[in-house]
Amino acid sequence: MKHKKQLLVVGLLSMTVIMLSGCQDIMNSFKQFEQSFKGLEMTVRTYDEQSQVMDQIQGKSVKIERDDTFDTDEDSKDSSVIQITVGRNEMHHVGSSMIIEEKGLTNIFDEYADKVDINNTKRSVPMINSMVNDFSNSFKGKNKVILIRSQNGTPLATYAGNKVSMYSTDVPKSTGILIDGKYLFIYRCDYTIYDKALVD
Repeated sequence: MKHKKQLLVVGLLSMTVIMLSGCQDIMNSFKQFEQSFKGLEMTVRTYDEQSQVMDQIQGKSVKIERDDTFDTDEDSKDSSVIQITVGRNEMHHVGSSMIIEEKGLTNIFDEYADKVDINNTKRSVPMINSMVNDFSNSFKGKNKVILIRSQNGTPLATYAGNKVSMYSTDVPKSTGILIDGKYLFIYRCDYTIYDKALVD
């Protein structure tokens, strides 16, 4: 009987760890599900090489996906054309830098507008740090600053959050970022994501 109780406790702890180990991953999956079925309230902005906004569209029901019509073949999934559904309407985009932010995110570009100069002389064990950072990305996210630049390196946006995690998307040359439960989609931009402690 005692052995069965121990096994039950170990089993429950294991299930709890598995469930909790993917909190950010689960939130990201939920965001993708929500985006597919009801859309997210988002702002779409495209930028020229000098980081000037070329157009801006706001919508209460926005969905982002790769337009597979332009795939080379059925297996390639290589189309760089984005199909964005805004309510009952749609737009297609390819080429220039684009940022799509969920309502609730704030571009804090002015706070971090200066070039970042980091000097960190603390010793550490890179392999262990890498494992911890990967786990943090999936589990709880980290306190990070995202500096985004146009394709020629001109700064255009900055975001920060206490729980930041990065995810791949099905659109080539794009990244999905979860920032404190809000979704940010970056397409054809240069970017650097720092632990906030490095830039404070």
